[in-house]
Amino acid sequence: NHTKVTEFILVGFRSHPGLQLLLSVLFSTMYVVTVAGNAFMILIIRTDSKLHTPMYFFLENLSILDICYSSVITPKAALMFSLGRRIISYNGCASQMFFFSLFGTTEAFFLAVMAYDRFTAICNPLLYHIVMNKRLCVFMVVGSYLSGCVNCTIQTGFTFRLSFCGPKEINHFFCDVPAVTRASCSDTVVNETVMLAVCGSIIVGTALVVCISYGYVIVTIVHMPSAESRRKSFSTCSSHMLAVSLFFGTVFFMYAQPGATSSPDKSNIISVLYTVVIPMLNPFIYTLRNKEVKVSLKKQLKRKRF
Repeated sequence: NHTKVTEFILVGFRSHPGLQLLLSVLFSTMYVVTVAGNAFMILIIRTDSKLHTPMYFFLENLSILDICYSSVITPKAALMFSLGRRIISYNGCASQMFFFSLFGTTEAFFLAVMAYDRFTAICNPLLYHIVMNKRLCVFMVVGSYLSGCVNCTIQTGFTFRLSFCGPKEINHFFCDVPAVTRASCSDTVVNETVMLAVCGSIIVGTALVVCISYGYVIVTIVHMPSAESRRKSFSTCSSHMLAVSLFFGTVFFMYAQPGATSSPDKSNIISVLYTVVIPMLNPFIYTLRNKEVKVSLKKQLKRKRF
């Protein structure tokens, strides 16, 4: 006797209307900065031939991914806060979940690939250009997207096979898997187990690749003979280590622990970090802490000024 649900209501953050407007302005500003910062990063890499290396090929793809990742969530959330448009259709919710899971999973694999790239560059510098050839780089990027497709298909398929019989409220500002699962009137034990197994294995697996790669990198840097070579080597991977720490720290807190679906209040706040803040910070992290990008940026500014 269940009535078929055709739409959901995104509750978001329950607060005073004035605070809702402030949230809208904040989200809109961060989205503009995200798109502009990442687009600028892509432009710098494309226009400077010295940056046409595997490391910056991955960084360019990460910037493209961050634009897509943020675009799935932030504009809808900003409109929801400003205009009060909290209704999202059933198909719209499924699409948002699909693409969010796709880009989020792909980003985790990208960060692992970039860690392997730094491992090869620092621990095996003589073989770097042989190992990290163009074919392997393209294969890694495509493989990351395919892995994201597999995960988002599983997550979206399992979530939307559940029954939704009211209330139709989703206690979140977007259609995240745990939030939609909580809105179901079905038994969700299987879904929670699948989410923990699939997301947990992806997050832990990619994080292990990152940790092992940087473990070897740190040992190699420590044993370098000169302070200058140690400083130069560390500067090429410090920005990536910071980005990795921010991403995996928040995502592990959300998805790779038992009971991840049972804490709606804290999940809303933590979600803002990895859906809105981290994509905005990434271009600044890689620009401000990367000497080659800063040199290229100065060169481009001088050329424009001339």
